[in-house]
Amino acid sequence: MGINALARELKRGSAELLILALLEERDRHGYDLARLIEERSGGAISFHVASLYPTLYRMEEKDLIEGRWVEKAAQRRRRYYRITAAGRKTLASQRNVWETFFVALNRVARFRHA
Repeated sequence: MGINALARELKRGSAELLILALLEERDRHGYDLARLIEERSGGAISFHVASLYPTLYRMEEKDLIEGRWVEKAAQRRRRYYRITAAGRKTLASQRNVWETFFVALNRVARFRHA
């Protein structure tokens, strides 16, 4: 697997975790989620807003998040998402899996932190 393919797989595999973690803080719309992921990752992880929506729709179908339309004066209508109880449970589980995985990866690959 090439570097680009690995990066794509890691990004795809972490999308739900990233979205749930940001929604744990407060309700957000798709553009806000994409912007914050890129900003907080220092540009290492980015999603086009349009590519996030299929993930958001799947997460709604799985009852991890709920969306609602909000209209504000002088702005276009936006869909805001919030995390559900099932989403909080999934987030806790995913955090545990990722932490265990990365600890194990560090042990095997002997990554050194600067």
